[in-house]
Parts: sequence; C-alpha cells; structure tokens
Amino acid sequence: MSDLKSTGPQTMDAPTPEDALHAAKDHGNERDSSGKLVTADGRTLKSSLNRALRMQKARAMMLIAPLLIFVLVTFIAPIASMLFRSVENDIVAYTLPLTTESLQNWDATQGELPPEGVYQNLFFDLYLAAEAKEHTKLGTRLNYESTGVSSMFRQTGRKLDDIGEAYQDPLEDLNDAWKEGAVWFELMSGEGQTSDGVVTNQIRRFNQLTSSDARGDIGFAPSEEIAALLPKTTRAYTAWAVFTVFEDEDVVSAEDPWEAVYAALGLDLLSPGAEERINAYSGPQADLLKEAVANREILPQPDFTAAFLDIDEDWGEISRWQTFQVYSPKYTNGYFLNSVDLQKTPEGFQKRPENERIYITLFQRTIFMSLVITGSCILLGYPVAWILANLPARTANLLMILVLLPFWTSLLVRTSAWKVMLQQQGVINDVLVWLGLVADDARLVMINNQFGTIVAMTHILLPFMILPMYSVMQTINPSYLRAAKSLGATNWTAFWRVYFPQSVPGIGAGSILVFILSIGYYITPEIVGGTKGVFISNRIAYHISSSLNWGLAAALGTILFAVVLILYWAYDKIVGIDNVKLG
Repeated sequence: MSDLKSTGPQTMDAPTPEDALHAAKDHGNERDSSGKLVTADGRTLKSSLNRALRMQKARAMMLIAPLLIFVLVTFIAPIASMLFRSVENDIVAYTLPLTTESLQNWDATQGELPPEGVYQNLFFDLYLAAEAKEHTKLGTRLNYESTGVSSMFRQTGRKLDDIGEAYQDPLEDLNDAWKEGAVWFELMSGEGQTSDGVVTNQIRRFNQLTSSDARGDIGFAPSEEIAALLPKTTRAYTAWAVFTVFEDEDVVSAEDPWEAVYAALGLDLLSPGAEERINAYSGPQADLLKEAVANREILPQPDFTAAFLDIDEDWGEISRWQTFQVYSPKYTNGYFLNSVDLQKTPEGFQKRPENERIYITLFQRTIFMSLVITGSCILLGYPVAWILANLPARTANLLMILVLLPFWTSLLVRTSAWKVMLQQQGVINDVLVWLGLVADDARLVMINNQFGTIVAMTHILLPFMILPMYSVMQTINPSYLRAAKSLGATNWTAFWRVYFPQSVPGIGAGSILVFILSIGYYITPEIVGGTKGVFISNRIAYHISSSLNWGLAAALGTILFAVVLILYWAYDKIVGIDNVKLG
C-alpha cells in the first residue's frame, strides 16, 4: 500500500539531448512501425532531440531576456529614434498642410511667385500655427535651409490678426450680431445632419500641432448644409472650436471666434455664386447671412499676397517659396545632402557655396587624425606593453598602476593640463627656451591646432592600447624566443619573425578600440583643437546643444557610423577580425 501513496508534487526538468539519447538506449533501442528509433515516450529520436534543443534555447533566452529588453529600451531604441531624425521632416507638412498641398501645382522654375490661393492657404495655416505657438518651430526648421525664415515667421505671426480684422470690422459694423459667439454657434450648427468628419480632421490637426492626444466631444459639429454653403468658414470655425475646448478649456457657444474665421467668411461671401447659394438657404441665421452677402461690397477684395508683402518683403522672394516646396514632404534627404556640402533645390542637388563647405573637410580631418592618434598609441604603447609582459609579476603590477593612474583623473582635468603645458607661455615652451633649443621670441605654437589635439588624445587613449597588447603578450611563451635564438636567429630576427606575429592580435584589438574612441571624441578637440583641430563630433555636439538642428546632427552621426562600419569591414578583409584577441 505504501507504494500507492502520494509522495507530494513532483518536479521535472526539461529533457536535454543527452537525456533523450539515454532514454532511447534504456528503452532497448525500440523502433516504430517504420523502423525509426523511438524514445520511452514514443517519440522518434530526432523529434525528441529537437524538442530538447528547443527547450534549452528557450531557457537560455529567458535568462538573457531582461538584459536584452533593458538594452533595447535604454540603448537601441533611443539611438534608432535619434537616427530617424536624419530623414524626418513632418513639421512642414503638419504645420502648413493647405499651403504644401497647393504648392504641389506651382512650378518653382518659372521665376513667378505662387498664385493668390497659396497665400490665402498660408494665412489660415500660419494663423492656426501661431495660436498653437508652433510657427516659431517651423521657422527654426526652415531657417536651417534658408537664413532669415525664422525672423520672417515670428514677425508675420504677430501681425496675422490685422489681415483678419480687415474682414471682421466691416461685418461687425454692418450688424452687431456678428460680435456674438452664440450667433456664430447657431449659424454654424445649422439643422439636420452634421458633418463630424470636419471635427475629426481638425482634432487630428490639433494633435499634430500640439503633440497632444486630445479626444472626445467638443460640443459642436457643423451641419452638412452649412459645410457645403461656407466651406472655408466651416473649416476655420471648427479649428477655432477645437482649440477653444482643448487648449482654452472654454465653451464654444460662449466665445467669439478668431479673426481668421471672419476672413474665411469674407472669402466665402465673395466667392463666385455665393449670393445665389446663400439666398436659397433657409437655416438658422439665414437673414443675417443674406444681409451680409447683399452688402459684400463693403468687404475688401482678397489680396493676401499684398498683405503678406506689407508684413515682410521676404514673402515676395521666390527662393523662400522654393524652400517651402522642396522641404514640404514628410521625409527628406536634405540633412544628408547638407552633411556632404550639398543642397537640395528645385533643379536637383547642387554644391553649396565654397565658404559654406565644411563637413567634407571635417570628415577627412577626423579620419586622418584618428588614424594618426591610433598609430601614435601603437608606437608608444607597444614598448610599454612588452616591458610589462616581460618583467617579474610584482614589478609589472607596480608599473601597471602607473598605466591605470590616468583613469583616476577627470578627463577634463587631463585635457586642461595639456592646454596649460602646450601653450606658448606653458611648461614645454619654457623648458625649450631654458635649454636654448627655442628662442624666446619664436616659441612653438602647439595649441589650438591639430598637433595639440593629437598629443592630448594620444595621452588620453594610450592605456586603451597598452592593456589589450599587454594581455596578449602575457600569453606568448618566452621559450619560443629562446628556441629561435638557439637556432641561430639574432635578437631582431627572433623578435620580428617569432614574437611580433603573435602580438598582432593585441595590436588589432587596441587599434580598433582606440580608433573608434578617437573618432567620436569631442571634449578634448574642443579644448585644445581650436578651429583647425576639431573633429566632426564637435559639430554634431554643436547642432545638438546649440543650434538645435537635430536632423543634421543625426545625419552627421549616421554618416560617421557608416564610415566606422566600412573601415571595420576593410580591416576584417585585410587583417581578419578573427585574429583580434584581448588575451
């Protein structure tokens, strides 16, 4: 009876491939009807082995999953998001949707300004953007491509009300009812079926402009009849209503609309066939509308082109409109073109003026100086690593502390120290003058140039070269050298033919490490490099922190990343990445 008693819950580990093999053997190598070897549970041996391997892989994946998720969320995702900015350009399309759409039919190569309708669309787009405080961001974005656009947008945003008031004042003088928010609400609500699609589109536009996630009922929806009768007014009033509810948190029926709504109504009243359509209208506030269309001669004829030119003469420059048209798509290659000293124009790609071509020079200088720094670290670090590897352990450990000592000092302090030492009145020049090697009136210029950057960065990155070489050299058996010498080789031949080839993997590992670190440095070149010793990374840092041109910074970073990958691939083809070792 004791054999029938329960012994409690049993646990069973996932079978391993070895378990499957043992099970097949313990089962007497039974075979199924087709002659295949089966395990104790009746599975074929191949199926059992594959199952065991899958479970092992799943278990291993579960162990590394937390770290993998952490790396994806905190490292890979932010980098991918930043690199995506190199092609992202949706701010123009989101801020000026009507303008960009109407510009698609404009031929920028004809030398003529866009038609009046484009300026009208610009007014309504820019008015909405100004209310959302987004027109300055748009100006900043386009200012990267055409200098002066930012100030033009700021100045225009402050004076858009004047354009709308040219239509508001005559309507209010004609009838005081146009001053009442309730009258507007009754007119736009109308009767019968409502047009919810207009509200949905304006809420989407509001969310794009303000980067919000506004949802819900705004307490207003224009009627289908009024939307067909007054299309421009319906769009402008609905946009105002959405802002009133979500931004100002007010009630639509209790507030007066923007000046832009009056301008939209004026355009609808002055449109061809408006009088006939409005006279046939019998909905709410029909008499008010009929009175307005009957007296529409009091309204100014639409000339938004002249109105914008009165605000800023730059609106009459064709080059500004060409910039708007070229950068209207949601995705652009303009940042990458700027990164290689090109510019995007209606005619295609063109070189930038000579005084603006800096990035190709910076890329060339960065790669050249990084290679020189890597070579300097090899020349200085190899003898040190050899000495450390061949000294007694106690002495080598003591000297290793000196190698690691710079890591205990701030990078900023070390770089600043070199700035003090290398300047014309610095320690090195004073010593040279004292020794009589340099005249006092001919002191060496070693700072704010490439030489200063190379010296300072070689000192900073030297430990990263010594450590990989030292770890590899430690594994080289000294008996190889003794055997070579016993066979008649000289000291140089034994070193060059026997020792050096075995140390190449350490040189490779140190070179990759130093080169990748040096190509991305920006603190040291910024302090000691001046204008001739800075890297492309300094320009990237400038665009991220100062000019806020993150798109160009992302494009420069992407190109730099691609250059590193290409050089890494070339190194793998020439030397072989499998030969790189860290010990």
